[in-house]
Amino acid sequence: MKARAAAKAIWQAALSAADVRPLVHQARHALPPTGGIAVVGCGKASGAMAAALEEIAGDRIADGLVVVKDGYAVPTRRVRLVEAGHPVPDARGEAAGRQILERLRGAREGDVVVVLISGGGSALMPAPAPPVTLEEKRTVTRLLLGAGATINELNAVRKHLSLIKGGQLARAAAPARVVTLVLSDVIGDPLDVISSGPTAPDSSTFADAVSVLQRRQVWNAVPDTVRRRLQAGARGEIEETPKPGDPIFTRVSHHVIGNNALVTDAAVARAAALGYQPTLLTRSLEGEARDVARDLIARARALSPPACLIAAGETTVTVRGAGRGGRCQELALAAALALEADEDIVVLAGGTDGTDGPTDAAGGFADGASVARQRAAGVDPRAALEANDANAALAASDDLLVSGPTYTNLLDLYLVLHGACLSRGRTGPST
Repeated sequence: MKARAAAKAIWQAALSAADVRPLVHQARHALPPTGGIAVVGCGKASGAMAAALEEIAGDRIADGLVVVKDGYAVPTRRVRLVEAGHPVPDARGEAAGRQILERLRGAREGDVVVVLISGGGSALMPAPAPPVTLEEKRTVTRLLLGAGATINELNAVRKHLSLIKGGQLARAAAPARVVTLVLSDVIGDPLDVISSGPTAPDSSTFADAVSVLQRRQVWNAVPDTVRRRLQAGARGEIEETPKPGDPIFTRVSHHVIGNNALVTDAAVARAAALGYQPTLLTRSLEGEARDVARDLIARARALSPPACLIAAGETTVTVRGAGRGGRCQELALAAALALEADEDIVVLAGGTDGTDGPTDAAGGFADGASVARQRAAGVDPRAALEANDANAALAASDDLLVSGPTYTNLLDLYLVLHGACLSRGRTGPST
C-alpha cells in the first residue's frame, strides 16, 4: 500500500471514531427521566448532536434552536437549526444568539434546558454587549486571529464582549435545570474555554482580556468601544462573568461526551492494523504550524520504519501575508519544504471538523515530491509559505485533503508515516 493511501485510511478511521451520534446516545443517562426539554446550542457538531438527541428524547423536546456553521445543518424534526458565519461571526449568528437568550430568560425552576456545545460555538452564537457592535467584535476577532492568538486568549476577550459567553447563558437560564453536553475541541477539555463556556464558570476576567490584547499588540488597533468596555470592567464598573462558586451553577451539569482521545486511539489502532509501528507523541500539540512541521518530521525520521508518528492538538499561524489557508495546510506546506526529495516520509495534517481556515479543505498532505509538483505548476512554495498562501500551493501539487463537512470537531490530527507499509489491512474506513 502506498503511504499516502495508508495515511488517508488512518485519517478516515479517526473520523469514524469521532461520529457524534453514538456519543450522544451514550450520554442519555445525563437527561432527567421525565418532563419536557428545551434545546439550545452552538458549534460545528451541534446540529448532528441535536439530531441524535431527538432520537433519544423524541416528543419530550418542546422546542429548540441550535446554531451551526454554513453547510453543517442536518435534518431535524423539533430542533430548528440556523446556519451562521465562522470563524468570523455574522448577523445570522447574532440574531440566533439573541433569540436563545430571550427564550431562556423565560425559564422557570421546573424547566429543563439541554445545551449542546461543540467547537466553533464562540463565533456562531455572538451576542455583543452594548455598545459594542457585531462589526466591532468581528474586528477584534480578525485582529487576534491574525496575531496568532490561542483559543484560550481569543475566548478570554470574547467572553467579556458578550452577553452569552463565560457562564452568562447559564445565568440567563436560571433557575431552570441545565444539562450541557460537550464535544471538546480544546486541549485538556476546559469547560470554560470550549465555545467560550456559555454555561461554565469563567476563570478569566476583564483584566485578562485587556492583557491579551496588549500582549498580542493589537490593543491600539481595536475599536474605542471595546477598549472602554474592557477598561470599565477591569475597574469593577461592569458586572463580571459568573465565577466558580456562583450559586447559579448548582443546577448546571456538564458532560464531556468526546474529545480527541477518540481520534488518536483510532489512528493508533488503524496504523497498527496496516503494518506500521504507531507512536503517539501527544494529544495536546501546540506551537507555530511551520515550526511544528519541522519538529514532527525530525521525530519521525528518528523512528525505525515502517513507523507512524501520531499527534493531535491545535497549532497556530501568525499571519504575515494575504494568502488563503489554515493551520493544517500551513503545516503541510512547511512539511513539503522540509521533505524536498525525501522519498521515505508522507505527512497528513487535517482538521477533524472538515474545514481548515476560510477554505473548503480539511488540511493537506506533503511528500518528497510535493515541492517539485508545485514548482512545475508555476508556484514558488517558499513564497507561498511566507504569504500564508498554503491553499494555492497545495492545490497546485494535488496535496489538499478535502473531506467535506464531518459534523464533528475533535481538534486536528497529524500523521507522519516513515517507510514502506507492511499492508496487513485494508485501506477503507474503520468500522
